[in-house]
Amino acid sequence: MSENIHPIAIILIAWYNQNKRDLPWRGTKNPFRIWLSEIILQQTRVEQGLPYYDAFVSRFENIKQLARAPEDEILRLWQGLGYYSRAKNLHLCAKYVATELNGVFPGTYRELLKLRGIGSYTAAAIASIAFDERVPTIDGNVFRVLSRIFGIKNDISQSKYRVVFFDQALSMMPGISPSVFNQAMMEFGALQCIPRKPDCPNCPVVEMCYAFSNREQDLLPVNNKKLKIRKRYFNYPVFFYENRILMKKRNNSDIWKGLYDFHLIEFEHQMNLESLIEKLNKEISPSVFQSSFINQSKDYQHILTHQRIHARFFKIGLKDSTFAKELASKLNLISFSKTEIEKIPKPRLIEKYLIDEGNFLIC
Repeated sequence: MSENIHPIAIILIAWYNQNKRDLPWRGTKNPFRIWLSEIILQQTRVEQGLPYYDAFVSRFENIKQLARAPEDEILRLWQGLGYYSRAKNLHLCAKYVATELNGVFPGTYRELLKLRGIGSYTAAAIASIAFDERVPTIDGNVFRVLSRIFGIKNDISQSKYRVVFFDQALSMMPGISPSVFNQAMMEFGALQCIPRKPDCPNCPVVEMCYAFSNREQDLLPVNNKKLKIRKRYFNYPVFFYENRILMKKRNNSDIWKGLYDFHLIEFEHQMNLESLIEKLNKEISPSVFQSSFINQSKDYQHILTHQRIHARFFKIGLKDSTFAKELASKLNLISFSKTEIEKIPKPRLIEKYLIDEGNFLIC
């Protein structure tokens, strides 16, 4: 390795070659697979994202196949991974590359930035790994490594300071195999220089680390962004009849767009069976409850990054198919069999309820 390479870069690359995880997207220059892995791993741990990556590459050999797939199939494969806008952008990007670029990814950082759902980090990852462009990848792991080693105290929640970290990484990046440097930085942050209780005694750069010398590991990186958590209360009347369940596709700008759940009554608090019946009688029809079966579920909590969903389900057996069709038309619901429900994309909350309910259609 050239003596002109930054000494810390030399150490981290050597550490990476000895300690890197054996991951399926490493060792490939295929931009489709690299892009797919990076989109899946955004805001997702490797252990969680790995089975999703395997599922996608097993189903789609290339970007043209992915582009031709219906959106519901993409969302179903993505189900449980969260941040569903990533899946939608993945599909839109695939369609654009397949149709406008003949299935060929752009080969530069600047051109990759123009694609749907690809930001600076993902563009840099694809450009450096697939096309050997000398451009740093700056993710949460890299922010942490650079801030601790060099004592960079700029607030990482402010985009104007990203250039400070970018320039520091670029000054360390070798001209040959920039992808190895980028992956070494990210892997070091993921395995060694972790957010809490990093393994400093066994760190190969501990003698050069500002945070260790000044006992500031817990203070770096600086992140002053305050996370605001919104509490929401979802009350779901779950209508069913004759071995079919009524569900709704979410098409507004709220969470879970494109996925299927039940008729939703969002209220300022969790409703009980009596209050739900009263509301439905007023808004729909008293005849809803001329039914053979009504029950209330246990309480569910679903945690998202900025939201806490408190949910309760009310299973309601409808009196006949004629009324069910009228209700479906009025509430914009769709009738599904149990087999059909297994194939449509659903939020993890809905899937968990259905699993807990077991043989749902037997009262």
